[in-house]
Amino acid sequence: MTSTLIADRADRTSQTAIDLLLSRRSHWPLSAPAPTQQQLQHIFDAAMRATDHGRLRPWRFITIRDEARHAFGDVLVDLAAARAPDEARSAHEHRRQRAMAAPLIIALVAAVDLSSSVPELEQLLCVGAAAMNMLNAIHLYGYGGFWATGIDTYEPAMHRALGLDASERLLGFLFVGTPQKEKEGQLTRRPSSDAYVREWQPIQCDAARA
Repeated sequence: MTSTLIADRADRTSQTAIDLLLSRRSHWPLSAPAPTQQQLQHIFDAAMRATDHGRLRPWRFITIRDEARHAFGDVLVDLAAARAPDEARSAHEHRRQRAMAAPLIIALVAAVDLSSSVPELEQLLCVGAAAMNMLNAIHLYGYGGFWATGIDTYEPAMHRALGLDASERLLGFLFVGTPQKEKEGQLTRRPSSDAYVREWQPIQCDAARA
């Protein structure tokens, strides 16, 4: 095979990959099936490839699936009821539906090393990069993902329910499953990146002194 044909094939492969990435979007709610165990392992392996200043590997992931989702629904109702003690618990039963909105839920946790010279913000960004790698891998496998935060994410009681320690921070949940069939015209067009990009030009010395 000539070098030209090899280059052409590589270009087509790269463009296909880019086209797939550009088609990623968030999906909600999600139905079964979720990724297989082998696919899920590869999704977590993709997270390991995220940028990681200091090689701290600050990411931690907790899977919630199968019958555990019902117990997670109990936690969500408990949290909502605790925030509104004057209301009947039954008023918050709808919160349980969130636990059943996808066959797989992944809690995103940052294990921040405060003794490290790497700033806390950079450690949090590492976890965000890992989560995005996971969302892209989920999409490439043909599944859908949705990264959700909300008031429950920041509740100390949620942290206790997940078994987090004082150095760990919850950054939200990935809901993972199979996207429902979208209705015609439901897709939202992404804006062009042009409005969000500018090229830096050095400031003239005279202007800088002014």
